[in-house]
Amino acid sequence: MKCYDLGHRQQIPTQFWTKAVRAIQMRMFRQARGASLRRPAMSLTRLSLTDFRSYATASIDPGPGFVVLTGDNGAGKTNVLEAVSLLVPGRGLRGAPLSDMARKGGAGGFSVSARLGNEQEGDVDLGTGTLTTAPERRIVRVQGATASATALSEWLSAVWLTPAQDRLFAGTPGERRRFLDRLVLAVEPSHAHHSTRYEAAMRQRNRLLAEDRMDEVWLRTLEAAMEEHGTPIQRARLEMVKALIAQGAASTEASFPSFRIMLTNILMDGLATRLAASRKLHAAAGRTLVGPHTQDIEVEYVAKAQPAAQSSTGEQKALLLGIVLSHADLVAAQTGRRPLLLLDEVAAHLDPARRGALFARLHDGGGQVWMTGTEPALFAEVPTDATHFTVADGMISRCDRAAI
Repeated sequence: MKCYDLGHRQQIPTQFWTKAVRAIQMRMFRQARGASLRRPAMSLTRLSLTDFRSYATASIDPGPGFVVLTGDNGAGKTNVLEAVSLLVPGRGLRGAPLSDMARKGGAGGFSVSARLGNEQEGDVDLGTGTLTTAPERRIVRVQGATASATALSEWLSAVWLTPAQDRLFAGTPGERRRFLDRLVLAVEPSHAHHSTRYEAAMRQRNRLLAEDRMDEVWLRTLEAAMEEHGTPIQRARLEMVKALIAQGAASTEASFPSFRIMLTNILMDGLATRLAASRKLHAAAGRTLVGPHTQDIEVEYVAKAQPAAQSSTGEQKALLLGIVLSHADLVAAQTGRRPLLLLDEVAAHLDPARRGALFARLHDGGGQVWMTGTEPALFAEVPTDATHFTVADGMISRCDRAAI
């Protein structure tokens, strides 16, 4: 069986790992971490891939600010951003099954490992991936010790924009919910736990109703669980929307228009009662019709007093960037660290003036920003200390700014 380095500082045979050792390591790690909820932003200082997507093996050492990857379409730029996105809880920026991430022609598993660097706190090693024998079971390690995916959020948060999100406002409610939940996760890691438990309870309830099994005790238990986890989901979403509105209102950046966000279908109390009273209706519909899974966000372009979905492609892109930039400022204010920003083909649909304003805004905000594009000239205005890489034929090469 082929083994993969998932972020170990030292390779240790599996047979020497015991539950006791893991427990001691994680306890010592948490003690050393101490009050880590407020700490300076951390940046990736190394990223290593093994059998991930188009890469048999690759390793890069990015700088702390702008990280720019350029190359032809299909060269593998987005694959790098996806690898970074797996270093936080969730399914990554593509939302793909784990088995799809393993390189075709490889052994069947993959690994993504990274080192976070910070002068005040030292290095932290993170890793995630799968084994050949279990291609759909995610493994996570922090400082070499096995951990849950949620533990990654204690060290790193990330928000991304991809070309698929350019029409987010005109897309489906599910796409907008997932976008909002990703913003929430950056400040509330327990949101992932509540979402998972809520969805699991809802699936079981739907199954019982579909099979016409009106087991009163079991249905009440599931509906109570949906309320138990659904209430904090809604509360976290609502708090994020309110905070974004306040943060956006404080912005004076003219290149990214002011926005207003509204969360729909809010039901903070009595969800279990509503569910119990609607069983026959939901059984006939074949799905649950009330709860946080039905929520949506409506975004308004304030200056034009019109829904974002009716704005031009460029305006929608600018609105979306404005939300992400406001969110980054919000995360920094609430947690003391800025999230990693992963901006795939970010220059698309932006005119030169707005592109220059974006780079200036990102630079002023600080933190590590990963960007991709097909033309190096699109990034001529980024700061001189940016790290530039070219991507081609499954290889990532660092290049000097003078060569761009």
